[in-house]
Amino acid sequence: MAVLAPPDRPRAEPGHPGRDDDPGAPSAGGPQEAVQGDAAAPGSARTGNTVPSPAVTTMFDEIAPVYDRVNTLLTFGADGRWRRAAVRAAELGPGDAAIDVACGTGKLAAELAERVGPFGRVLGIDLSEPMIARGSEAFRDLVQLEFRCANALALPVADGQYDAATIAFGLRNLTDFEAGFRELRRVVRPGGRVVCLELTTPRPRWWGRAFLALFGRVAPLAGSLAGRAAAYRYLRSSLDGFPDPDSLSRTMQNAGLVDVSVRRLGLGSIALHVGVVPAG
Repeated sequence: MAVLAPPDRPRAEPGHPGRDDDPGAPSAGGPQEAVQGDAAAPGSARTGNTVPSPAVTTMFDEIAPVYDRVNTLLTFGADGRWRRAAVRAAELGPGDAAIDVACGTGKLAAELAERVGPFGRVLGIDLSEPMIARGSEAFRDLVQLEFRCANALALPVADGQYDAATIAFGLRNLTDFEAGFRELRRVVRPGGRVVCLELTTPRPRWWGRAFLALFGRVAPLAGSLAGRAAAYRYLRSSLDGFPDPDSLSRTMQNAGLVDVSVRRLGLGSIALHVGVVPAG
């Protein structure tokens, strides 16, 4: 989860495989150039990430040691509040089961595990082995939490195994957004919830332009302090052509989810989407 947004006001507005040699270098095939070369035209929305999956996975492998520190810096510490909002939106109780896809170092998965308690179970899925390794080490005392390296578009679990599925700041890295939601829906039982926490361009238009300009400057700066400037330029570019909240709601509906709602956080720069798996 690598993000940038101002801290929340008290009031909220309702509503990741393979390898490349050097994913951070500006040579052909790196994540940054791939996004910039394939950016969506103004007014159009991408249906998936245009950056090759091997490059994205390698990039996340590289930033794993600094991932959590940079996220806290970029979000002014607000990332914890957003994770807690996602946990509440999942509406889990003691003994329930959840899956967190594109889990990174496992912070959201761990909060879900705390919610379901020792008699529940949570599975964290990610394609980056270093991210999974860090999560497994950090949260080894949570007996109800398991981590596994797997593809978000082909989850290694049976249908309807979970009461809720979450994905936080990972949807932008999938090659097919609707397919990602279809897979999340597949593994959740009827009546269960699919929760997506993701960056978005805030409103109104002047604030959206200001936010993108700030993100474009501060994200690489923060990344450079950790020796990962190019990676964080990619993370800014991943917003180009990404669906707005209304379009993403329609994508969730097209994937078969119902009662889709969206709530904006982080002064409008974060969208929390929730959809329900229909009965039958």
